[in-house]
Amino acid sequence: MKTKEQPIIQLDFSEEMRNSYRDYAMSVIIARALPDVRDGLKPVQRRILYAMDELGLAPDKPHRKSARIVGDTMGKYHPHGDSSIYDALVHMTEEYSLSLPLVDGHGNFGSIDGDGAAAMRYTEARLSKTAMTMLENLDKGLVPFGPNFDESEKEPLVLPATLPNLLINGTTGIAVGMATNMPPHNPGEVIDGVIAYMDNPEISTKGLMKYIKGPDFPTGAAITNTDDLFDIYDTGEGKIKLRAKAEIENGTNGRKNIVVTEIPYTVAGNKTKLLENLVSLSKDKVFDEIYDVRDESSKEGIRIVVEVKKDRNVENLLNGLYQKTALEDTYGVNMLAVKDKQPITFTLKGLVQEFVEFQEELYTKEYEHLLEKAKARLEIVAGLIKATDVIDLIIEILRGSNSVKQAKNCLINGVTTDIKFKSQKSEKAAAKLDFTKNQADAEDILQNVYLKLFNCKKEFESDEHIAKWLTKVCINESKDLLRLHFRKRSVPLEEAINLSCIDNTQDIDLIKAVMSLPKNQRAVIHLFYFEDLQINEIAKLLGIKESTVKARLSRARQKLKAKLGDDDYE
Repeated sequence: MKTKEQPIIQLDFSEEMRNSYRDYAMSVIIARALPDVRDGLKPVQRRILYAMDELGLAPDKPHRKSARIVGDTMGKYHPHGDSSIYDALVHMTEEYSLSLPLVDGHGNFGSIDGDGAAAMRYTEARLSKTAMTMLENLDKGLVPFGPNFDESEKEPLVLPATLPNLLINGTTGIAVGMATNMPPHNPGEVIDGVIAYMDNPEISTKGLMKYIKGPDFPTGAAITNTDDLFDIYDTGEGKIKLRAKAEIENGTNGRKNIVVTEIPYTVAGNKTKLLENLVSLSKDKVFDEIYDVRDESSKEGIRIVVEVKKDRNVENLLNGLYQKTALEDTYGVNMLAVKDKQPITFTLKGLVQEFVEFQEELYTKEYEHLLEKAKARLEIVAGLIKATDVIDLIIEILRGSNSVKQAKNCLINGVTTDIKFKSQKSEKAAAKLDFTKNQADAEDILQNVYLKLFNCKKEFESDEHIAKWLTKVCINESKDLLRLHFRKRSVPLEEAINLSCIDNTQDIDLIKAVMSLPKNQRAVIHLFYFEDLQINEIAKLLGIKESTVKARLSRARQKLKAKLGDDDYE
């Protein structure tokens, strides 16, 4: 039996290997090893935080087993083995590695000594308060989502971080043919630097270094080559020399002690090896001056004691230890990050600039989102205002209509066919009606009002009495509908507060004043004045005390008075 011959494809072996290796390298660079310049997270870190957010592991919620977090992350977003995911989770809890840890761990997550974390089935975790600044507004559509590895889920391609995480926490990662080593910095200094850049985008590297003076390592230690920092920040590459902080104290029996209280960042997670090295130098008689080595470290901080024999030169010994041990070490800086799926070495100013531009993008999308909501509500409010001006005509239309559909068609589209009017003037006025294009809301409100009038057993004294009754019912139905819409919003309440409540679109000053309020004060102003909720209703909706609502209202009123110069908010 003859088999069909398969065509032979001629390939250049070296070219095929080159292309395949390039694809593999880019996959490792983009999808695993290097952080995104916008949120400062590697893909595995971003996926862990997103999985924890989906599990509802907020800082005020109970911890959850790490195994559950790892399982969700691996099963939904990161199919690369549970050990690598757990290692990333553990790293995000380390106070000695990060300036602001992103995960709050409960249990044995290792130590600065080099002790490993307990198995994931024994530890628990939840998001830290810092992590929430990375996940805020995630449900507003501000960042792009993409399919996961099997297209069964959607995951964020970047988090809407409002914190310059890359500069504050730093990062390290080894890709194919390149690596990143970003030092951590003081959060306050970084934020001051970002503000300085926003005030003056033309600021130089030296100008930024007035605020961001240099790396701020969680383990402390001193930078001995501060003169090189400018070149490092101006090029994105260089070496930082770190030296442990040591003091000479009086010991027992006339001996002197060298007490180390801060160690180089490179030793974090390997302090035990440093101690072993000190002990071996003493045993091998490399430093005969050493009498004893002790680790007296505690929760209060690091304290490594090197006891020196009597009548020995302590200063010479300390200098020798700096030369022979990791008490003095070098940290290689390489500020490499991914932008638009390309690895780029950034300068200090470049990192700040990328963060600010990302924030501009986020806020633009957020206010576009809020504007659409405002426009939708403004249409309803405008229709209600218009309706109160022609309430008598509306009563006449409702009385003269044979059905809700007929009345609705007249109010929305001005169709007067088969409707009984008292006069030709009324019919002409009704033909010009056009309250709202929001068909669903108009129908709901009109239908409810019409049915209440139809089923009402109340005896009205006059047309004026009917008009007042209908006005009240219409307003209440409209408020109920708006409240329903408000409660059904998919975004968190305090984040959804916007200027949709402003009737006068010309009032720019009021808009600026309301939007400048803190979120919690803006929320109660919105609910009290524009959703027409009572104090007790607001307290129940926000899950706070009534006294807290009153306090926030009072503070908000005072701020609005100060800004607007009037007493409108009383």
